[in-house]
Amino acid sequence: MPTTLITTPTFARHSARPWKILDEAGAGPLRPYEDVALPTAELLSYAAGADALIVGMDPITAEVMDAAPRLKVIAKHGVGVDTIDVAAAHARAIPVVCAPGSNSRAVAEYTFGLLLSATRSLAASHTAVAAGGWPKLFGPELHGKTLGVVGFGRIGRLLAGYARAFGMELLAHDPYVSEADVRAHGAEPAALDALLERADAVSLHTPPDPSGTPLLDRARLAAMKPGAVLVNAARGGLVDEHALADLLGSGHLGAAALDAFSTEPLPADHPLREAPRTLLTSHMAACTPEANQAMGAMVAEDVVRVLAGQEPRHQAR
Repeated sequence: MPTTLITTPTFARHSARPWKILDEAGAGPLRPYEDVALPTAELLSYAAGADALIVGMDPITAEVMDAAPRLKVIAKHGVGVDTIDVAAAHARAIPVVCAPGSNSRAVAEYTFGLLLSATRSLAASHTAVAAGGWPKLFGPELHGKTLGVVGFGRIGRLLAGYARAFGMELLAHDPYVSEADVRAHGAEPAALDALLERADAVSLHTPPDPSGTPLLDRARLAAMKPGAVLVNAARGGLVDEHALADLLGSGHLGAAALDAFSTEPLPADHPLREAPRTLLTSHMAACTPEANQAMGAMVAEDVVRVLAGQEPRHQAR
């Protein structure tokens, strides 16, 4: 019988349906399910007996694939497949599947929450009050301010809708979306550098460059509007985090709210831990019961389809 190696600790946390889909197809888990991520050494060891992988943020490299001679499908329990070497998988005729759209609303809502919290210093106020203080922290209203959305797919468009409801002006940059489509969703198309210069707040919703070069390097962060707020609930590799800490420290940037980092968990000596006006969360934007149920079912169904010799519905290219 085929076996499925599940490495993500959040798989099916809020619904038994994904387990049922796998069990009914006889593709049960290769190891007892644990509520912790699987270390790399154990991943390589277990992979040898796996017909399918369901993974979270694990780096699935050519080495992992070569350690799994029975492997027929790799499923990302989520949307972005940048932690999977898709080209290596295709070279080995292993389809990579994911769950597009499953967490879009969860991430968009969370992102807007980060923007509100960072702008009005909610986390700082809570910390001070809990410690016995009673500060009156000022922050700007969002109404009339300009939000720059970098990446105008499902999440970016949902975020734009929330921002419009607050009376914000919208700029959007996405080389894969037509200007007409951007305008149809209430935003003004803009080149990236122009967006950074004009926006009072910038939110990132795009995959990182495969080369590892940050989209917002030191020069682009420095070119942002003085006092601007940066929100990143996408991927840590999008931002030069050391430069961001420096520009927060100098006062050039007003605040930053981050849910994704280049190294996770965040190292103890990371400069953003000590940077002022930051809100740091643990890559949890997609953590809603609704998103968890949807993505678990979607990837389980595609795993079963591939193991049965059928085409998956949600294959990453």
